[in-house]
Amino acid sequence: MDFLLGVLSVMLQQFAGIFFVKIVFDHIHALNGWTFYEILFIYGIAATGRSIHHIFFDNLWTLGWQYIRPGKFDRLLIRPINPLFHFIADRLQQDGFGQLFIGIIVISTAMPHLGISWGVLEFFILVVMIIASGFIFVAINLFFATLSFWMVDSLPIVWTIFNLSDFARYPLTIYHKGIRHFLTWIVPYGFTAFYPAAYFIEGSGFEKLALLTPVVAIVSCIIAYWFWNRGLRAFTSTGS
Repeated sequence: MDFLLGVLSVMLQQFAGIFFVKIVFDHIHALNGWTFYEILFIYGIAATGRSIHHIFFDNLWTLGWQYIRPGKFDRLLIRPINPLFHFIADRLQQDGFGQLFIGIIVISTAMPHLGISWGVLEFFILVVMIIASGFIFVAINLFFATLSFWMVDSLPIVWTIFNLSDFARYPLTIYHKGIRHFLTWIVPYGFTAFYPAAYFIEGSGFEKLALLTPVVAIVSCIIAYWFWNRGLRAFTSTGS
């Protein structure tokens, strides 16, 4: 029952966002040149990518207040297993399946309206893009959660940064150039939805940049893991 309620609540939350987009497009034909189904496709990739983080890596949110502050993190360090793997494997967040279902439904709804012929190669690239999107979410959250090793609990920072991902649910071209650069090269949420979707949208102008999505995911994960190891070396128990 808890699983069903969790999944349904996440699905309703996602539907609210889609409903908002639909209301907007009931009054306009296009948003800065982007049609309703193109934005729906971007939204779907964002939701599906987020679901990977939500299901398998949701424990990153709890590093400071549930592990470091009460002293629970110490026990992970005395076991013969990678502390990061142990920490992440401590919890599987089943609610994330609701986000996964909605993402797949939204993508499936938008795909026939994008004007491209879907073959095996296109589906393969789409899956790679979504997996890369998920790991970019993970890398960004891991990087900022690691600050807890120095400040005990970095949840407010993690939450603030994560909220920036909402910008990536819409075409980055509608934002100021400074915001676009920030979400592309500083905190690369642009590669979690907009650029992967733009690869499949004819005439978007971002097809080549979109191909960097898997590279951005790998580099982001390497940087986040390097930062995690630095934080781990600086960690001192709270003594709780």
